[in-house]
Amino acid sequence: MDSTTWNDIVGQDMLIENLQSAIKYNKISHAYLIEGERLSGKRMIADIFARALQCECDREDTQQQTSLFSLGMFEDNEQTDKADTGEQIKPCNQCRSCRQAQNGNHPDIIYVEHEKPNVISVDNIRRVNEDIALKPYSGPYKIYIIDEAEKMNMQAQNALLKTLEEPPEYAIILLLTTRTEAMLQTILSRCMVLNIKPVAEDAIKNYLMHSIQVPDYRAAVCASFARGNVGRAIELASNEAFDRLKSLVISAMKNIADMEIHQMSAEIKKITEEKFDKDDYLDLCFIWFRDVLLYKACGLYGDTNRIIFKEERHDLEDAARRCSYEGIEKVIHSISRARSRIAANVNFDLTMELMFLDIKAVF
Repeated sequence: MDSTTWNDIVGQDMLIENLQSAIKYNKISHAYLIEGERLSGKRMIADIFARALQCECDREDTQQQTSLFSLGMFEDNEQTDKADTGEQIKPCNQCRSCRQAQNGNHPDIIYVEHEKPNVISVDNIRRVNEDIALKPYSGPYKIYIIDEAEKMNMQAQNALLKTLEEPPEYAIILLLTTRTEAMLQTILSRCMVLNIKPVAEDAIKNYLMHSIQVPDYRAAVCASFARGNVGRAIELASNEAFDRLKSLVISAMKNIADMEIHQMSAEIKKITEEKFDKDDYLDLCFIWFRDVLLYKACGLYGDTNRIIFKEERHDLEDAARRCSYEGIEKVIHSISRARSRIAANVNFDLTMELMFLDIKAVF
């Protein structure tokens, strides 16, 4: 059962305010496009927005409040402030409508499914166009949520465009996508486009520690690695494969100064055998040397608050003493080159071996 509210969304205050204000002042668009990375919270935002729109308790309160304003019956600041807080438009998660939405069986909140994993076809959208002509069953709106909207082919987008041009007054379409550039410009021009922004690292760390009780050290690593994506951080915090990958990287970085070529090859083989994400491996290498740089700049003088791999202080200090600033810069450039080569389909083993040799050379 989904009992999330706006308070469960981290670091998207402007986006939330935009959606809450739309409900509060009855300025609701017929179409919204929410763009964000995978796991960034697009679906959660769409679910909460849909529940808030259909929520029976909030709808009654908001309508009553709007009527009182129109009659001039709110005169004191206390009532005005209450109207402006957005409290009235949160889904109550208790009314019949909210319970139906939480259980996934609200008749007027429709999730558009597609049979083919990589394509939303014109047939999928035609079914939406046919169904949208029918009035809502119980709520004031009929809401369609199309996740992975970038998978709509050209025919599907053109079919949807016809509905967006002349939507029924009760219809709301929520498009969720990782890439707005995959959408027709004519569709974008008819949508309220909302972008999920990267969340500050400290905010993610605090959320992991206080909301899902992730230990300080682990929360710091996951928050740094997630690059502003709260959902990614949550996934990493409970991912055993990520723990194994992190241990593999730490072991390699600790010992790389003394590695021979055959030992480097063995380390690289572990990456492919375990089927670890190659970009994730490089990201962790980057974070390690970021910590080495921070330790060299600040930690040698006692300031280690910004270090991510706090449990590896001894090895970070050793690396910081042995590496020059110029050497650390060369390593960071080498990691970046390795990422570019892998993206260009250069042989992975050779690319990683060259990177390892570059790192070894700075010690």
